[in-house]
Amino acid sequence: MVTRLSKFFLRTLREDPAEAEVISHKLLLRAGYIRRQSAGVFAWLPLGLRVKAKIETIVREEMANAGAQEVHFPALMPREPYEATGRWEEYGDLLFRLHDRKGGDYLLAPTHEEAFTLLVKDLYSSYKDLPLTLFQIQDKYRDEARPRAGLLRGREFTMKDAYSFDASDAGLEASYMSQRDAYERIFQRLGLEYVIVQADAGAMGGSRSEEFLHPTPVGEDTFVRTDGGYAANVEAFTTAIPDAVPFDDAPEATIFDSPDTPTIETLVEHSNAILDGEYTAADTLKNVVLALTHLDGTRELVVVGIPGDREVDDKRAEVAFAPAEVSTATPEDFAANPQLVKGYIGPWSPDGAVLGEKSATGIRYLLDPRVSKGTRWITGANIDQKHAHSVVAGRDFVADGIVEIANVRDGDPAPDGSGPVTLARGMEIGHVFQLGRKYAEALGLKVLDENGKLVTVTMGSYGIGVTRILAIIAELSNDDKGLIWPESVSPFDVHVVAAGRDQLAFDVAEKAAADLEESGLDVLYDDRPKVSPGVKFGDAELIGVPHVLVVGRGAAEGQVELWDRRTGQRDILALADAIAALTS
Repeated sequence: MVTRLSKFFLRTLREDPAEAEVISHKLLLRAGYIRRQSAGVFAWLPLGLRVKAKIETIVREEMANAGAQEVHFPALMPREPYEATGRWEEYGDLLFRLHDRKGGDYLLAPTHEEAFTLLVKDLYSSYKDLPLTLFQIQDKYRDEARPRAGLLRGREFTMKDAYSFDASDAGLEASYMSQRDAYERIFQRLGLEYVIVQADAGAMGGSRSEEFLHPTPVGEDTFVRTDGGYAANVEAFTTAIPDAVPFDDAPEATIFDSPDTPTIETLVEHSNAILDGEYTAADTLKNVVLALTHLDGTRELVVVGIPGDREVDDKRAEVAFAPAEVSTATPEDFAANPQLVKGYIGPWSPDGAVLGEKSATGIRYLLDPRVSKGTRWITGANIDQKHAHSVVAGRDFVADGIVEIANVRDGDPAPDGSGPVTLARGMEIGHVFQLGRKYAEALGLKVLDENGKLVTVTMGSYGIGVTRILAIIAELSNDDKGLIWPESVSPFDVHVVAAGRDQLAFDVAEKAAADLEESGLDVLYDDRPKVSPGVKFGDAELIGVPHVLVVGRGAAEGQVELWDRRTGQRDILALADAIAALTS
């Protein structure tokens, strides 16, 4: 049946809503696809649901082609399974927690690993039942501190999550690649450019982890890639560790006066003025004091030494110290630890005290991988207004460990030797994990193998952000007049517009809409009788159906205007030719 705009639940807006930040947010609100309910929470209107359903259909078809079967879990889940896997605590403030009338703890699920694992445990017990891949398309909930950019980062979002179950690691690898291939087909059908990058698994756990990122300037993720094929999220980037440097000829570490030099810039300027050499920030070792808040609430200070020409990357620090929360040390922290002389902290002291294994301070000392054995540094002397030069790593100081928290820069060498990296911005549209046995072990998912022995099942997890993909397509597919949907996800195939007040135009448009619908196309017909052609044209451009058929003054001569919103082309054609072009 033809959808008539006069009866369709739709109101478009002429101006951008004040709260809208990015183009997808503006256009989806203006064109009547979504309506804001609260920060990061949106109602879906008929147009929006139609596009969302088209995306879900493509996902379902490719999941079926990959052998996955669909199930559906509730969003409201009990606490106990998440507590068994440790994620009740690990997710922290991201979880929406609530109580029922009897005081029982529940949550609105951010993901459903636990539910899938327990379902398979309940029903399957033999290796003969495996491999198995299940998936669902369902709303998820995360209490984002700063929901923004409309559907790109919300508190409620629709996600396709799939989980594979295998009796062996080889089986997991096969299931993983099957899902990975399905993702490539999905994004190709959606017309989305993507880059597959190495990623950090975060609270999901597991070993191998890859993200599908869509390169876009509005992306919230930074990734690196090389011409040689390496690609990784910055959180997963690993530094190519330089070789050790001989230091037999290195002079002894020496303290020098450095008044009013608490920053790297002032230290370099002062060092060049009084020391024999031409120093840069890369020759200095700055020592950053961070505070870690662990899951049990305890607070720990750590000192991290990084080259002075680098900055701390907050996301890399978050990953490096997860699940602890990371923040900078406060004035109260320094007051409680007077051995940390702010602005003059270093890993070496002349009395032999070393921050790290040999330190009497009890504060852990960690190093950036670039601080390899034998490298020489200018750094703090742990004395107010004093620094030290010729401080040699491995001779004058050691560390409790290596940690990757420094920022990644264009030109840094890729860890696989494929060349220098370049940085780009991207938006995550899919993520695949080899979870391994983390959840199966925590929840007791075992099956009998061919020898009758119980073995723990190994799992994979595969997620696609359905509503985020919709927003990304809207970000990409628009012009200064409105949305321009790809045919694969457009809410309708053709938008027929009856322009003018001549009844003949409405009669011809009615017949054309019916013929197009009968041919198998999904038609939106603007039959509003008292709306001007200008308003109708504006709505057609804003709504974004790629093909628009305008029936107006040429109706008496059998002429219509056919718009292609993707190319901007507008042709005057005989009605029969226009219908033939659309149906072909």
